[in-house]
Amino acid sequence: MLYVVILFFLVSIYIYCLLGGADFGAGIIELTSGGKSRDRTISLVSEAMAPIWEANHMWLIIAVVILFNAFPSVYSTLLVSLSIPLILMLIGIILRGSAFTFRHYDAIIDSSQKVYTRVFEYSSLIVPFFFGLVVGSIISGKITASPSDFYEGYVAPWLNFFSITVGIFIASLFSFIASIFLVSESKDKNQAAEFIGRSKKAIIITVASGALVFASSVVDGVHFFEAFFGNRLSISLMVLATVCLPVLWKVLEKGLKWPARILVGAQLLFILGAFYSVYFPTLVRLKDGSELTFYNSSAPQVTLDYLGWALIFGSLIIFPALIYLFKIFKAGERLS
Repeated sequence: MLYVVILFFLVSIYIYCLLGGADFGAGIIELTSGGKSRDRTISLVSEAMAPIWEANHMWLIIAVVILFNAFPSVYSTLLVSLSIPLILMLIGIILRGSAFTFRHYDAIIDSSQKVYTRVFEYSSLIVPFFFGLVVGSIISGKITASPSDFYEGYVAPWLNFFSITVGIFIASLFSFIASIFLVSESKDKNQAAEFIGRSKKAIIITVASGALVFASSVVDGVHFFEAFFGNRLSISLMVLATVCLPVLWKVLEKGLKWPARILVGAQLLFILGAFYSVYFPTLVRLKDGSELTFYNSSAPQVTLDYLGWALIFGSLIIFPALIYLFKIFKAGERLS
């Protein structure tokens, strides 16, 4: 049952990065838009996000619940050592959700809408940045089990060059995913062409920030560069992600919406797979050289059994409900 729990954990992270990433990235695209197209972009983002913007956090909650129940030592280590970026990330999620709600559903339209929009946009940038910051901290090997002072215990694990560059990379990657989804949601060819151009710029920024992650790992002594390029699976997956790009551009130019979404989903799968194939089954690397893995930090078997069955039966409810949610919103758009 341990492998069932691991599978659900990895799937939850992937779906959160895909769907939640598309929503966060849409806010980043809003933030960087300007001129005559800004109002149309805001309107399109609101329509595209409406079906699942709040449901996306369900996947993050599932991942956290799995950590809490199945890998408690990992959960406690992260919540203590990375409490500052995690709190800032949660504040960003709350501000973003509140701002989107008031902007989209407020009965009174006045100047406050501009405030809601700005809060939504900046929070959309802050959350994925801190999400990436946490990911970088987990693998950087800078978390100390017995810190000597406040800085070493609560600041040094995340306030470093490598973790910051991972945060930049995640924010760039999410904006790229969002640009592809927004091409599919565009109302006319001109708007679609605009987002195709944005997606090309986003992938250039993503590739550049990815290169910066490798460079920072060398500078900070994280050894991610050597581990990544010494792993055949990670190299193969990155090659597949790269090969998908020209195919994706062709699909977008032909106006094929669902193939484009499937391709960007495959690209994300290859990128995350390449990233984690270097470390599996490690969950957290500690400063003393030890590691917390799926195996040495797992809960008792009885806990894993109950959790595994709960996840299996819960998925039989969650996935059909999400499909139904999509159909309701999309049917409403067609009727309107």
